[in-house]
Amino acid sequence: MKDSTYRRMTSFSGPTRIWIARHGESAGNVALQSAEAEGKHWIDVSHRDADVPLSPLGERQAVALGRWFGKQPFMDRPTVVISSPYARALRTSEILAAELDPTLSIVTDERLREKEFGVLNRMTKAGITALMPDQAELRQVIGKFYYRPPGGESWCDILLRLRSLWSSLYEEYDSERVLLVCHSVVTLCYRCIIEKLSEDKLLMIDRTNDVANCSITSYVSMPSADARSKWQLEHFNFVAPIEEAGERITSAPDAPLPK
Repeated sequence: MKDSTYRRMTSFSGPTRIWIARHGESAGNVALQSAEAEGKHWIDVSHRDADVPLSPLGERQAVALGRWFGKQPFMDRPTVVISSPYARALRTSEILAAELDPTLSIVTDERLREKEFGVLNRMTKAGITALMPDQAELRQVIGKFYYRPPGGESWCDILLRLRSLWSSLYEEYDSERVLLVCHSVVTLCYRCIIEKLSEDKLLMIDRTNDVANCSITSYVSMPSADARSKWQLEHFNFVAPIEEAGERITSAPDAPLPK
C-alpha cells in the first residue's frame, strides 16, 4: 500500500466520543404501566407511536440530563446531537440541548426510530396472549431476536438500519463528540454493533437490564492502527444525572411483547 493511501485511511477516524441516551419517560410509558396493572388488552394512547409526547416527569429527566452534561469538562460534552425523529426523543434532545448549549446542533435521523411493532402496536402482553395467541406462540418458537410481527421489525431489522447509521457517523462526524438520543431497544442494538455481541450475549444483557429513561450508555475512542477507532465501554444504563437531580428513575418499555 502506498504511503499516501495509508495516510488517507488513518486520518478517517470518526467520532471521538459517543453517548447513547434513551428518551425521557413518555406518556406511552405511563399508559403501558397503567394498562398492565389493570390487566387490559390495549394501551390507552391516542397518538400514533411517532407522536407520543414526554410525560411531565420525562421533561424533568431531560432537564436533569442536560444540566449534568453542562457540568462536565468541555471535552466531555457533546458537540452534536443526533435524535430519533419520534416526538419523545426529539423533545428530550431539545430540552437537554437548551440546558447544555442552545447553539448545539440537533440532527434527526429516522434510522434511530423506535422498533416497529406492526399489528402488535398498543397491545399489552395480556392482549397479545389473548387476542393473537398464534403470534405469541410464534415468537416463542422463533425467539425474540429473529421474530418479526406482521408489519413490524425484528431485532435483526433494527441492527441493519443502525449499521448504516454507524457508517454515516464515520463519514460525517469525524472528530466530533456525538450524542444519540433514541429508544431502549436501539440502545441495546448499538451495544451489539459496537461491541460485536452475539445473540446470546445481547439477550442476556436485555434480560438483566431495563434501560432507564434518560440513562446514558457511553463509549470512548481508543487509538488504533487501522482507519477505524476501537471503542471502550465507559458507562451502561448510567442514571446518576437523574438521581443527582432528585428525579424518579423509570424504565417502562414503550410497547410490550410476551416473554
